Amino acid sequence: MIRYPSNVFKTIGITAPSSGMDLEQRELLEQAIVKQEDNGFAVVTGDTAWRQELAKSAPAKIRADEFMEMMTDSSIDFIFPPWGGEMLIEVLEYLDFSKIQPKWILGYSDISTLLLAVTLKTGVATAHGTNIIDLRGKESDITTGRWLSVLQTKAGDSVTQHSSLKYQKEWNHTLPTSVVFHLTEPTKWKTVSGREEHFSGRLLGGCIDVIRHLIGTSFGDVRSFRNEHIPGEPLIWYLENYGMAVTELKRSLTQMKYAGWFENCAGILFGRSTANEAVEEYTVEKMYEDLAKELDLPIAYDIDLGHVPPQVCFINGAYAQVQVANGQGIVVQEFK
Repeated sequence: MIRYPSNVFKTIGITAPSSGMDLEQRELLEQAIVKQEDNGFAVVTGDTAWRQELAKSAPAKIRADEFMEMMTDSSIDFIFPPWGGEMLIEVLEYLDFSKIQPKWILGYSDISTLLLAVTLKTGVATAHGTNIIDLRGKESDITTGRWLSVLQTKAGDSVTQHSSLKYQKEWNHTLPTSVVFHLTEPTKWKTVSGREEHFSGRLLGGCIDVIRHLIGTSFGDVRSFRNEHIPGEPLIWYLENYGMAVTELKRSLTQMKYAGWFENCAGILFGRSTANEAVEEYTVEKMYEDLAKELDLPIAYDIDLGHVPPQVCFINGAYAQVQVANGQGIVVQEFK
């Protein structure tokens, strides 16, 4: 059984279990806080959010303690880290998972390490989606803006999201826009088969660069999670590659296969990536074809997920129905 956080939240807690903001970046977070206050939320900001040194916001124990304080503080309804980073995995050993109650945590990149570990260890649903600093614009694009309606979905209800119309090819910080992103390129969700694909199952995933390091640890015990919380149900993995060449990506996926993460899997979704560098003409498209044959699974790719915005908000643990056809995608998530 999956436990879903309340769909009613008034106070956002900002803590940085991975990276915080250095002096030059603090204005971004300040703008994001003002935006959420204008939207009617109260915002509580931890010390780690304003700190960054040696590739992390603070030593691991300090980051873990602040996160747990917000998780156990009944006046804070929802935890929204500023963004990802590099070293979140260090905090996991200091977290008391027995004290984690249903409360939304939203983020991506390195934050997906925390999201996946929390869901696997506790059965509490977590949310993979936008960073709070990417909500600092005057408005949000249609795809990014759905984060709030997704998290406001009641347990037992469902929510539908559609693929974006356009995505951002590259950042241009010298030319700010009202929606933060520069959405210029037509979005096209693709399938390995080249045909329409439909599949359904329980969602799990994140940034493969970091969640792969949970394999073989107590924080990445997919089999125990399935047996305890979703017995007999298939999985859908959603994955995005931030910085790996194709061969390293394939090695990571093969390790996932050896670890049993793809057992009883209904399909895999891969996000767009500026990485995926080919090695000796071994392209990511060829790798997707190989993986689809090895696992005998439908695979969709170049979806709205991860570091090439915008992105759909995926809920770890939710039951999803995915449809990909004619370059477009529909994701229906049921909070059951």
